[in-house]
Amino acid sequence: MALYRRLARSAPLVGLGSAYGTAVSSFRRPMAAQRSILCLSRRHFASAPEPIRPGGGGRGPNPAALIAVASMGFAAYYILVRSREGKEIRPKVTRQTSTSESSDAAPSAEEVKELVSLPERDKPVFDPKDVTVVFVLGGPGAGKGTQCARLKEDYGFVHLSAGDLLREEQHRVGSKYGTLIQHYIKEGLIVPMEVTIALLENAMKEAIAKDANFAKKPRFLIDGFPRKMDQAVKFEEYVVPSQFVLYFECPEKILLDRLMKRGETSGRIDDNVESIKKRFKTFADTSFPVIEAFEKQNKVKTINCQGTPDEVYAKCKSLFNDLLGEKK
Repeated sequence: MALYRRLARSAPLVGLGSAYGTAVSSFRRPMAAQRSILCLSRRHFASAPEPIRPGGGGRGPNPAALIAVASMGFAAYYILVRSREGKEIRPKVTRQTSTSESSDAAPSAEEVKELVSLPERDKPVFDPKDVTVVFVLGGPGAGKGTQCARLKEDYGFVHLSAGDLLREEQHRVGSKYGTLIQHYIKEGLIVPMEVTIALLENAMKEAIAKDANFAKKPRFLIDGFPRKMDQAVKFEEYVVPSQFVLYFECPEKILLDRLMKRGETSGRIDDNVESIKKRFKTFADTSFPVIEAFEKQNKVKTINCQGTPDEVYAKCKSLFNDLLGEKK
């Protein structure tokens, strides 16, 4: 080791190659990387141009070649010294931001505005005389999806879950809303209403277009929407006015137990304690005022859902038989 350092201090820049040759001959070690570098250095020295002799007869030294050889010699010496000290030489790596990290970042207000703008419209797409829409609301875990599935079978509704549409959209290849939706769902926040309204309108049009019989009397259960009153107002101005709101009422403790049980198999990223508590707070702060606002319009039908799914559905059937004038 001392010999290396003495050679490094005493050897002039262009003479480093011979110093390294001496060092290697004294401390030769079977390392492929060191051998290749040193051999390359020797080849350069062996082929280096001869110095200028008095009176001509020889070529002058090539400065670029001398600098290159000196640099490689220094690199070889540095590798030898570091390896003798037991220190690993690692290249500097520039850290790249992963896709998951970038998707966790909160979108800026400008990005949200650019993504969610809706086209101008003078009147709703559908006439409420032709298209029936029932908003289905309730806290997370109230059983909205379960009851809607049964109402769909018995009364010919198409069930549209705002939450399911959003989750499908975030995983759809090429979706312009995917990253935005993922951030809002993970944080337990309400996705911008323009996104949800656009997805609901598209789903309604597709359902009507693909079924001629259904198109004669379209009925939609829209589950988990609206989450805020401005969403309700925008939807009714932009798509179609609703007939009424079906509200599933349930204590928070029962809802938490149901969601934790569902989280064992659902695979949903928002079925965890932290996200569930955020969703409860969001519902209390924003969605419940929607129910209160519709109650003032006498458009809320409340179902207590503390019982079994069958018990809850018996209450639903009684309500819909009266409202639709049908006996099921």
